[in-house]
Amino acid sequence: MATEVVNNAPDNTTKEKEMKEDAPADNTQTKEENATEEKVDEKVAEEKKAEPAAPKPNVHKANFQQDMVYLYQFARTPLLLSTSPYCLKVETWLRLAGIKYENVDHKAKFRSKKGQLPFIELNGEEIADSTFIIKQLSEKYNKDLDAALTPEQRVVTHAMVSMIENHLSWVMLWWRAKYPDSVIKGYQVNLQNALNTRLPNAILNFCYKLSSGRKGMKKAKAHGIGVHSQEEIIEFGKNDLRVLSDLLSDKPFFFGDEPTLLDVVAFANLAQLHFIDKEVPHLLRDAMNESFPNLVGLVSRIKERAYPDWDEICVSEVAAPAKKEAKETKEGTDKPEKQPLEEPEKEKDEKEELAEKEPEDKENEKEKEKEK
Repeated sequence: MATEVVNNAPDNTTKEKEMKEDAPADNTQTKEENATEEKVDEKVAEEKKAEPAAPKPNVHKANFQQDMVYLYQFARTPLLLSTSPYCLKVETWLRLAGIKYENVDHKAKFRSKKGQLPFIELNGEEIADSTFIIKQLSEKYNKDLDAALTPEQRVVTHAMVSMIENHLSWVMLWWRAKYPDSVIKGYQVNLQNALNTRLPNAILNFCYKLSSGRKGMKKAKAHGIGVHSQEEIIEFGKNDLRVLSDLLSDKPFFFGDEPTLLDVVAFANLAQLHFIDKEVPHLLRDAMNESFPNLVGLVSRIKERAYPDWDEICVSEVAAPAKKEAKETKEGTDKPEKQPLEEPEKEKDEKEELAEKEPEDKENEKEKEKEK
């Protein structure tokens, strides 16, 4: 009798289908995505590496203090803090505005990107030209010396500042170009200190007369004032002084009891006349002293208010080169000065030799006594 055999084993086909259905989806696509993501990450990392670091501030004072104004100007003199009216204008404004600043002793090495002095550095940024310096600092620190002026007074300020800086200052520039030797004597300029060089002053004075005289006269002629006679140029200067004197009248400052920008500009330029050594002749200085004493008073009042340490600064600036020379002498940079330093050493050696000989002499004397 035939028996029907039932196959209880699971159908392989069915099982394979079930396994395929239960199995996770093919991860070929996932691997490709991962590879793509890794490549993207690598590119981002490379781009970050390739990106240059933040540029350093393009200023001379790299380790600057935040919100500190660093002022670059010409060297001091024993009589006048700056022989540049524009440098003196900025420093005077900084003092009257009460803004913290540092006068950088740059040894006559630096100029602004515009080729000018003065310029300042503030928070890693350079600002050149006295007008723009004062304008930007006034806005940043909210220090406007002209805040109380009326519109009419502001118009007068603009006109007077233009007259001083575009006319009176050129009269003084002409004098400096015409008599460079009087400039050196009048302000007692030490060219070695001003130019940061050890060349003899005789050579420096000769070079200064040639270069400053020629360049100055070219500028004066290009401006137009240099084509006139000396008498005419001096008359131009006296007219400017007369206008300023009439405007000031008997007031302490041009617009009342407090100094404004016009007082600062007038002081910076009139000081160039007032502080010339009395032994050096200057017609405009004499005219200011004799005919416009109120302008002399203005210079004195601004000096007292802004520079109570005026004399100390001048003395320290003059003393600095002397201290430097003394220090260099001690370090042996000056050959003639070495001898005094070597003499004490020789005396010391002689004393030591005598001290060594004394015991020997005593012993010899004792031996002689014993023999006796």
